[in-house]
This record gives sequence, structure tokens and C-alpha cells, in this order.
Amino acid sequence: MSDLKERIKTESLRLGFSHCGMTRNDSLEKLRPFYSAFLKRNGHAGMGYLESNFERRMHPELVLEGARSVIALLVNYFPPATIPEQDNFILAKYAYGSDYHRVVKDRLNEFVHFMKLTCGSHQAKAFVDSGAILEKAWAQKCGVGWQGKNTLIINKSSGSFFFIGIILTDLELEPDAPETDHCGACNHCATACPTGALDIPYQLDIPRCISYQTIENREEIPAELKSKLNDRIYGCDICQDVCPYNRFASPHQIPAFLPPEPVMNFRKKEWIALTEPDFNRIFADSPIKRSGYQRLKRAMSPRICFQVKPGQA
Repeated sequence: MSDLKERIKTESLRLGFSHCGMTRNDSLEKLRPFYSAFLKRNGHAGMGYLESNFERRMHPELVLEGARSVIALLVNYFPPATIPEQDNFILAKYAYGSDYHRVVKDRLNEFVHFMKLTCGSHQAKAFVDSGAILEKAWAQKCGVGWQGKNTLIINKSSGSFFFIGIILTDLELEPDAPETDHCGACNHCATACPTGALDIPYQLDIPRCISYQTIENREEIPAELKSKLNDRIYGCDICQDVCPYNRFASPHQIPAFLPPEPVMNFRKKEWIALTEPDFNRIFADSPIKRSGYQRLKRAMSPRICFQVKPGQA
């Protein structure tokens, strides 16, 4: 098992993953009280995908019959250069380039193919921000990071600008040690959050989160929060930008995660003048396309309301 583990980790680096860890599949029953209470108080702000398939989230063998091991892989998206923020609207760094679901899933599928060539016939399923998988819980159990006070996975040597890929497999793999918490007394993320979404450590108040308001919220942004967006129109990196561990973040080397050239040159006047046809063309392969033109425009001014029409959400 030790030799197989090293071969898997070596291949993960070759495929461009930054970190790879693994653990034995066991239930996440100890998390049931927290998630049950979270859903009961509507902490998920009506996002149905967080509520569906609850039992499958607790027990991966219901997702892949015979699952014995879980592999967690991190893909770096920290940009080589940030889009200038002066006189500009701000995008979360994860949304700079192509839709990460496709980019990361392609790499995960390559990884699964390698495992089948190496280990022979076996069952495996890959997930990236999809399916009935508690990615962050498994990432911590696999030892690639811990879920910090900002609720994101933080790697002690590399920071938090990562996408998480999860593979369930029926292979028996030697487990890594789970990662422990290293946030300590630091409270930078909660202090910096302008809306108070992180006032309770390790818990995100989703309706107060700028990312939720600019991406997921289909209704009008509450006036109290809209005045605190700080020019963010898609997502928010404030809690990551102030995290001390992100001083160790290194630029990714994935061309698909680079922003389209026009966006690097955009400033506020270009964003305000952006037409829907140009939006559809520039962001055709971007995660921003999912939210749509109207919701992007809605966040651009605390004084202007853009009603999201049926079918445009």
C-alpha cells in the first residue's frame, strides 16, 4: 500500500495538483448534529443542493458502493497577476478564467484513468464542487488542509486559494494523518469581513456573505449589505486576502485560469457600459456566466436596482 500511495501522489503532481492526501472511508456521522441544526435554521439560505442527499453526504458508500478510500486533491488558482482594483469592480480570483468545474474535472478524470491503468479493474468516482460530497470535511481528514475560521480549507504551506477535487475509490489505500487546526488566536478574517458574515468562528452566516449576495441570491440585494460590497460584483476574497497563510500562496501555472484579455483592461466605465451580447461573448466559458448579466449588473451600484427577470437567474 505504501508503494501505491507514493505512485499516486507522484502522479498527482505530474497532473498539476498541488496537494494530494487520502484516508479510509468512514461515516461522517459526528457531523450530523451540526449539519442538521444548520439546515433546520435555514443556514443554507434556501440553496437546495446543500439540503439534498443528506444521508449520502454522511456515508460515501451510498455514493459509490464498496468505497473504501477517499482521495483529496487541491488545484491552485492563485493568479500570477491580479486584475487592478483601483477605479474598478472586483471579481473573486476563482472566477478569473474558465469554469473550474470543467478544468478540474478533466484533471480528475485523467487521474482516475491513471489509477485504473496502475491498479487494474476498480471502481472510482470523481467530484469537484458537485455531487453529495462534503469536500472540506474530507480534505481535512485526508490531511491536505484544515477548515479555518473563514470556513475555507487552508494549507499550512500554501494558503487557501485552491479548488478541491475528491475521488471515491474501492481501493484500500494507506491513510494520511488528518490535518489539525492552525488558526489559533488569529481573527483577521472575521475582523476584515465588512458584513459580519464570519462573526462566529468556523461558521459562515451565508445570507450576510458577499459571495452569496453577488452570486447565489436571486432576489434584490438588501440595502444594508449592498452598501458594503466594496465594489465586489462577483464573489469576495476579503477573508482570504487577509489570511496570514496566504503569504505563502504561489501563482498557478494553468492558462485556463487566466482572465480574458479584455477583463484585465476593464475599469468601472467599461463594466458599466458592458452590453449583454458582449457579456455572453467574453464570459462564455466563465463561471460568471452562470449568474448571468442581470445579476452582475445588479451589484455594480448601491444606488441602482437591477431586477432579475424570470429565466435570467
